[in-house]
Amino acid sequence: MARKLFGTDGVRGTANTWPMTADMALKIGAAAGRYFRNDGSNGHRVVIGKDTRLSGYMFENALVAGLTSTGMNVLLFGPVPTPAVGLLTTSMRADVGIMISASHNPHHDNGIKFFGPDGFKLSDAAEAEIEALVETEIEPAKAGNIGRAKRIDDGRFRYAERLKASFPSGVSLQGLKVVIDCANGAAHRVAPEVLWEMGAEVIPVGTSPNGLNINENCGSTSTGTAAEAVVAHGADIGICLDGDADRVMIIDEKGVVADGDQLMALIAGRWADEGRLAGGTLVATVMSNLGLENFLADKGLRLERTAVGDRYVVEAMRKGGFNLGGEQSGHIVMTDHATTGDGLLAGLQVLAAMIETGKPASALVRQFETVPQMLKNVRFEAGKTPLDTSSVQAAIKDGEARLAKTGRVLIRKSGTEPLIRVMAESTDAKLLEQVVDDIVAAVENAA
Repeated sequence: MARKLFGTDGVRGTANTWPMTADMALKIGAAAGRYFRNDGSNGHRVVIGKDTRLSGYMFENALVAGLTSTGMNVLLFGPVPTPAVGLLTTSMRADVGIMISASHNPHHDNGIKFFGPDGFKLSDAAEAEIEALVETEIEPAKAGNIGRAKRIDDGRFRYAERLKASFPSGVSLQGLKVVIDCANGAAHRVAPEVLWEMGAEVIPVGTSPNGLNINENCGSTSTGTAAEAVVAHGADIGICLDGDADRVMIIDEKGVVADGDQLMALIAGRWADEGRLAGGTLVATVMSNLGLENFLADKGLRLERTAVGDRYVVEAMRKGGFNLGGEQSGHIVMTDHATTGDGLLAGLQVLAAMIETGKPASALVRQFETVPQMLKNVRFEAGKTPLDTSSVQAAIKDGEARLAKTGRVLIRKSGTEPLIRVMAESTDAKLLEQVVDDIVAAVENAA
C-alpha cells in the first residue's frame, strides 16, 4: 500500500494542518496501541518524549488519549532528546517509544516518530501496518482495561549517565571552554548539565525555549550565533544541536563550521586506528561528499551509501554489522552507544579527540578537502510530479553526461517537505553551477 501519513522520518507537517492535527494524532495513537497491544493484556508500555514546541502539548495529550483507549500504559518524559527516547524505550522495557518533534524544522511544524522495543526506529513495513490501522475502525479496550499514564521526572538524568559512560574513563573536560547551542530545543537542560558535570566551562546558547523559538536563529541549521559566541568568548569549540538533538554541527576555535561528513571522517579514522571500526566501513547517504569517500579509500576503508534518512543508514548498519554511520546534515549514529543519531554523543567524541591528541578543533575537524558541492531546493505544488516530466528527465540526463568525468548528479524528492532537491558535485566549479542551474530551471518550469 502507498503510504500517505509516514515519510522518511515518521509523520510530519504543519501543526493543526493535516496530517498533524490533534484528531489524527489520537487516531495514530490508537492505531499504534492496537498494533503493539496485540494480545489483549494490560502489561504493554509506551514511552513518550517531546521537544519544546508549543504544539507538543496538544499532540502529547492526543497520543495519550489514543494509546490509553486501546489499553496501552503511557510513560511521559516531557522534553528529552530523540536519542533519549530510543534509550528509554529499551531501559523501561517498553513496547514502543514515541518522539514528538519536527527535528530541525521551525516551531510551526511538528512530527511523530516511532521506536520499536529494541530502541531502533520502526521499519517501513511496521509503519505501513500502523497507517493501515488508522484507516480502520479501531476497537477500544473494555472500560476496565483502559491504560494508565504516568509522568517520569528523571528521563534526562538517565540519558545523561549514558552519555558520560561513552567518554574515556578517568578523562575530564577540565580546561576546555565549550559553547553549547541547544537550539531552544529538547536538550536545553541536559546538554549544558552534562558538559558542566564533566568539567568543562560552559557557554550556553539557545537554552531559553518559549514554545515558538525552537531552531530560530540558532542550532545546527543556523550556526552564526554560536560561531560568534565561540570567537567572542575565546572558546575551544562550539557544539550546535538541532531541536531534538539528534544532529550536530561543530564550530572550531576560529568560528569555522564543520559538517557531519568531516565528523564522520574524524571518528572513522580514529576508530579504524584503534581497531574499533566494524568491517572497516562507514555508512553514509548518497548526499555525503565525494571527498569523504576519497578520504576513506586512502585509508583502506569503505563507504557504503544509502538513501537519504538516518533510519536507512541505521538499517544498513544493522544489516552489515557496522557500528558507525551518519549524514552530512549532522546525524552521527554510533550503535556501540546509541540506537539513533545523537548530536551530543558525537560532540563528546570530538572533545575526546581534542583531549587525547592535544590538538585544537580546527586541526581535527578538517580531515579532507571537499569536492565542490551545490544543493538547490525547488518547491512544488501538492499533486504535481515535476520529476516525471520528460523535460526534467532530459535535463537530468544531460547534466549527468556533462559531469560524468568530474562528479555526479543527485536529484530527489524530499521525504518531509514538498521540495525537489537538486544536488551535484564536481571538481569543475563553473560547470557544476551551470548543470545545477539548468536542472533547477527545468524543474521550476515543470513545477
